[in-house]
Amino acid sequence: MTSKLHFAVDALGKPLGMILTAGQIADIECAHDLITGIACVSLVADKGYDANALIHSIHTAGAKAVIPPRYDRSAYRARNLIERFFNRIQHFRHIATRHDKLAATYMAFVRVVCAVISYRYM
Repeated sequence: MTSKLHFAVDALGKPLGMILTAGQIADIECAHDLITGIACVSLVADKGYDANALIHSIHTAGAKAVIPPRYDRSAYRARNLIERFFNRIQHFRHIATRHDKLAATYMAFVRVVCAVISYRYM
């Protein structure tokens, strides 16, 4: 009965991609769809994205995977950008509480909030 937002952000903390899934879906199941089409030098993620298939596809795309336990500590510090992004969108009560019945309505509001955040932090 819950939902989960998955985001990809750039080095400035601005959203590049987002996916809404059911709450019981694991992070790794939508990771490939989330990063498809995003060009980057390195991809920083948490332990939920640690899978050999995903790491292989990241390396095939020409990027470096920075995922624990096999990571560079200095590069992993950039992961706080996504945590700060989630903190920013939680300031909008409509996103934090999710009273919308339809996923399309909820995602429309999430897109508006992403546009506001991108505009504010230019």
